Amino acid sequence: MSADAAAPGGNGRGAGGPGAGGLAGPGPGWSMALREFRFWLTDYRRTWRGSIYSGVLNPVLFLGALGLGLGSLVNHHGSARLGGVSYLVFLAPGLLAATAMQTAMGESTFPVFGSVKWNKTYQAAVASPLRPRDVFHGHLLFVTFRLTMNCTLFLAVAAILGGIRSGWALLALPVAVLTGLAFATPLEAWAVTRSRETSFSLIFRFGMIPLFLFSGIFYPVGQLPAWLQPVAYATPLWHGVALCRDLTLGSAQPGSALLHVAYLAAVAVAGLAAGQRSYRRRLYV
Repeated sequence: MSADAAAPGGNGRGAGGPGAGGLAGPGPGWSMALREFRFWLTDYRRTWRGSIYSGVLNPVLFLGALGLGLGSLVNHHGSARLGGVSYLVFLAPGLLAATAMQTAMGESTFPVFGSVKWNKTYQAAVASPLRPRDVFHGHLLFVTFRLTMNCTLFLAVAAILGGIRSGWALLALPVAVLTGLAFATPLEAWAVTRSRETSFSLIFRFGMIPLFLFSGIFYPVGQLPAWLQPVAYATPLWHGVALCRDLTLGSAQPGSALLHVAYLAAVAVAGLAAGQRSYRRRLYV
């Protein structure tokens, strides 16, 4: 594939060095990132049908097997520790936040690595008027699109199955997307620096799976050992789970909601700043 074919922004210049900064031609802000975003959308046209199927089947299987199947046993023995709600209603918002985490981790590891190491589309992009930060921002826009799509499908399925109790659940959608971005931005900042893909399996095995099990999705964090509870409270996923659950139950309080949003936004912004540096260092070589 030629650089002209792969580059989202055309071929307005050669790859500049750090001193040039790639400033010949790009517009201000995120406008040039939209070109990279369109590239990812064009590429996604080949695979979107499969992701729609999985986006519907995953919540149906998870909520059906755990929320309704296992939930019938949990409900039979009482739901006092769940706040007096059914297990399906307790579980659905937690799995919504977990879906955001899983989508973000999937879209921010191998696709980033492949764009640098295998397909070289990042290198083709910076040979155009796009700067490394435009490439990073454009990919993040696509990840945000994927997060919104998957979380919307999950929320719709949860509502159909009876896992939503409040109209405030609509606000759980942007919260879930923000939760995903709190994972996506630092992961992309790190993934672009990798020269081998073997470390990604460690992230999934020792990062995503423990977070999935110990962030309050399947049971209240208060059921964990006392020494482990502060660790759970410090994770982005717990903040996403807690706020999504408060919103779907209609019990969110402004003070705690702002704290959750501030924490998730701070992590996402820190990852954004780190990504701008790591993309510049990796692509201007």
